[in-house]
Parts: sequence; structure tokens; C-alpha cells
Amino acid sequence: MATRDVENGPVLGTPDDFPDRPKRGGRLVVHLVIGVLVAIVAGGWGYVMWSMTGSNTGVDTQVISFRADRPDHAEITFAVSKPVDRLAVCQIRATDVNHAEVGSKEVRIPPGEGSKQLKERLDTTAQATSVHIRQCNLV
Repeated sequence: MATRDVENGPVLGTPDDFPDRPKRGGRLVVHLVIGVLVAIVAGGWGYVMWSMTGSNTGVDTQVISFRADRPDHAEITFAVSKPVDRLAVCQIRATDVNHAEVGSKEVRIPPGEGSKQLKERLDTTAQATSVHIRQCNLV
């Protein structure tokens, strides 16, 4: 005990002084479980992001131009592509420099028209700086 530090060997001993470490098994199962959980979480997150893009509405829209140079109204030209046999309802929104809504309008595109370019006038309560399509849905 007290004479151990006087010897030439290491204070804590050598590897031969200790028993062998027992073999560990089952790591493959743990890694598989972790991999499955990660895949489920990533798949769920991907589905949430995909569903939030609006790509599942069946209506494609594109703003071609907008004009917001008057304090009482703004104009927007946009294209809508939808199934021919369905009615689509689009909500248009005008915002000011602080991104506050200053006007909105609902536009209905009747069945029988697949792709169409529309020009709409939107009454505003203040000077708009931007006009965009909030959403378009099939009815």
C-alpha cells in the first residue's frame, strides 16, 4: 500500500492487473432504433413543410405585375391555372410600407376556364406598397 509508490511500476497498475472488459452486444439494434426514429421525424417534418407550401391546393398562381401608385386603390395582374371543371376562389391582399393590410378582395374564377390571366382593381384605405395573392383554393 504505502510502498506502492516506491516501486518502479505505475501507481494505478498495468492493464494486466485488471480483468478483461466483458463483450458488449446489441449495438446494432440500438443503432437501428435510432435510425428509424430519425427517419420518422425527418419524414414528418418534410410532410409539414410540403403541406405548408400550398402546392396541394390544385391551383397555381403567378403575379405578373402590380401597380400601387394611388392612395385609394391598387391593381394586380396575375395568372391562374386550375382544373377546368372546378371553381377557384383567390384572395388578394394589398399591404403598406409596414406590411399592414390596407385592402383585400376575393376573386372567383368559374368552372370552364383552366388557365386565365386576370387584372383586378383593389380598393385600399391607404397607400399600398405591395399587392400579392394570399391564397387560391378550389371550391
